[in-house]
Parts: sequence; structure tokens; C-alpha cells
Amino acid sequence: MAGSTLLMGESVSDSAVPAVQIRTMRPDDLAAVVELEQEIYPQPWSVRVFEEELALSNRTYLVAADAVDDIIGYGGFLLVEDDAHITTLAVGHTARGRKLGTRIMLGLVATALARGARHLTLEVRVSNTAAQALYRRFGFAPVGLRKNYYRNEDAMVMWATDIDDEPYADRIAAIQSRLEEGHE
Repeated sequence: MAGSTLLMGESVSDSAVPAVQIRTMRPDDLAAVVELEQEIYPQPWSVRVFEEELALSNRTYLVAADAVDDIIGYGGFLLVEDDAHITTLAVGHTARGRKLGTRIMLGLVATALARGARHLTLEVRVSNTAAQALYRRFGFAPVGLRKNYYRNEDAMVMWATDIDDEPYADRIAAIQSRLEEGHE
């Protein structure tokens, strides 16, 4: 796998992280996803919202499943022309510190590229510096603020452009390599 992008369905195992599979979210994952959603977010999405999202052809949602197929994280995007808008990225509290955010982002980037995306965008809480650091590693840069986007907090708008170019492919390969070596 050295120098390659993590593919959906591919298991990753190293001394630091037990086997994790990044795969497409299925309807039978929704109970576990919503449970994590409620654990993580003060304004969680409902089962119905996720069902509606999964039904739309321009949406892609992935899950991180552990060795016994328990859902420990998830992420998704919507594709509008050649822009993939990351709608959510979450890792359960008990699974944090295992580089799952990085693994899910690698899956989202690979899937977005396969679907024709040239750019990535997202909103992140201004107070969520850990998520901002993750996104910066993936080439995202802040471009503005959305006031009160999270009811009581502003969102930083971030973009990563030209993800279909060689410099971005090199960035992703470096992230993958560091992850495999246990340095990411």
C-alpha cells in the first residue's frame, strides 16, 4: 500500500491501530451512526436525515468499522459539479487517538476524486482546533466565516482546491505513508 491511497473496503492494521475498515455506509449502519452522532454533537442528525442523505445520488457516506464491524466513525460529502462539500466527519469518543479522522478523510478524498471532484470544502467550528489541524494537513485553507452557523458558534469555511493535480496526490501519498509508518 505504500504510496497508494486508502481504498474503501480496505483494512488497515499496524501496531498503533487495530484493523479498521473504511467502507460505504449502509442502511443497517444507521442505528450505530445515529448513536455516535448523539454522543458527539449537541444538535445531532436524526435517522431520517441520514436516510434521506443516503438516498441522494450526489451524496457519499463512509463508515469506519472495527474488527467486529462496530461503527466507530463516519464521514460524508455532497458533490455539486466538481466541488465535494464535506458534510460530516466524526469519530466516537472511545475511538479517538487512533488516526481514524485521517483514515476517513483519506477515504472521502479517494471517493470524491473517483466521483470527479476537483475541490473540497467544509465548515468547522472555530473552537475545533483539532479538526482544523486535520483539515490543514489535507490542504484545506480558511477562506471565511459563517456567523452563528452552529446556533451558538461561528464556522470557519475551508477549501482545498485542485485535488486532482499532482501536488495534491503527492500530499495524500505523504499522509498515507506517514500513517502506515505510524507517524501521522
